[in-house]
Amino acid sequence: MAPEELRDVLRTQPFQPFRLVMTDGQAYEIRHPDLMMVGRRSAIVGLTGQPGRTLYERTVQVDLLHVIRLEPLESAPSAPQRDAS
Repeated sequence: MAPEELRDVLRTQPFQPFRLVMTDGQAYEIRHPDLMMVGRRSAIVGLTGQPGRTLYERTVQVDLLHVIRLEPLESAPSAPQRDAS
């Protein structure tokens, strides 16, 4: 994957969480743009201990040549709307 393409996905407003899928089947969920730093040939992914966190506990470096696709993550269902009548 081209680094510019991945960078553009991270900069999309509003940010849309996604899954980064690798050639070996490994996948990383990117739920916040602060949890990924993109370089020319690789990216650093911050891994949190719990979903919803934006501070990472550890990192992994991924080779952009091994990224095969990005999959959108489903958003949490919104609360049902009440009828205002």
